[in-house]
Amino acid sequence: MKNSPLTSILLAVLAISAVWSVISCMQYITNTREIRRLQNQVAAAQYRQNAFQALLYDTKDYGKTHPQMDPILESIGLKRNAKSAPTTPTK
Repeated sequence: MKNSPLTSILLAVLAISAVWSVISCMQYITNTREIRRLQNQVAAAQYRQNAFQALLYDTKDYGKTHPQMDPILESIGLKRNAKSAPTTPTK
């Protein structure tokens, strides 16, 4: 029997498909690992942001009962300076 060209063509298509499948699988695994790594970084950043925001709120609340904190709160922008606060005109 002679080898049919159709068999060779189908074998080449199968080989190309197998190589493409392996490459696609490797890309999927790499992208999945990167997404997990990035998600962990985002979660850590959100945790730090929430902790910092809670610290700012606690500092602002502490400043309400301790007026000596006013200059510090004004310097970081948590409280407006009473002297520079806009006044409402009286009629």
